[in-house]
Amino acid sequence: MQIALVEDNEILNHHLTSYLKDLGHVVYSDKTASAFLQTAQKKELLDVMIVDLGLPDFDGMTLIKQIRRKEITTPILILTARGNWQDKVEGLEAGADDYLVKPFQSEELVARLHALARRSAGFSQSNIVADNIVLDTKAKIILVDNSPLNLTSFEYDIIAYLIKNSLQIISKQQFVDALYQDGDQSQLNNIEVLISRLRKKFAAVGHKELISTIRGQGYQFQIKAK
Repeated sequence: MQIALVEDNEILNHHLTSYLKDLGHVVYSDKTASAFLQTAQKKELLDVMIVDLGLPDFDGMTLIKQIRRKEITTPILILTARGNWQDKVEGLEAGADDYLVKPFQSEELVARLHALARRSAGFSQSNIVADNIVLDTKAKIILVDNSPLNLTSFEYDIIAYLIKNSLQIISKQQFVDALYQDGDQSQLNNIEVLISRLRKKFAAVGHKELISTIRGQGYQFQIKAK
């Protein structure tokens, strides 16, 4: 994998960079948010990004938001010493795809990175149409009225799975089983945040009731796809 890392702690930065390179990965390492923002522009080269939240020039949450505003959809893993659920939700809402709380085991970090890379690999090649929404699984984009919707790779995975199973009720566990090959149960809460982000983006283009919550069961894409 090609990995971009921003971590201002020199010891941890050196450890992670060396560890990942020893495993055969290419690592682009930065210590400031501004430098990392330039690295993130190499989106066509990157498989995944690792972002520490406590950075010297500006914080990681702001960095993630700036990356997503530039329509860079590369999966982002947050490293944070903040373990409470509010901070985790804030990170996901900012546009991250997963988080890992310090201290952590290097093996778990690598497992999370592999899971992110696998999930961003996409589905089979075909187009699926639901009203004025088109799922292009070859290009890995969603079109609304022929205009691409700005989605992260994980948001794309969630909505693609819903569209392919339109009108069916999909539980959080089904999402985890289908999209996380390691079956990581910690991702259950991530699904709710990703669904919330998708609702906001579709509401902005005229689809306010596209994804319904079926209490106690899961989520349902409301338009029949074909």
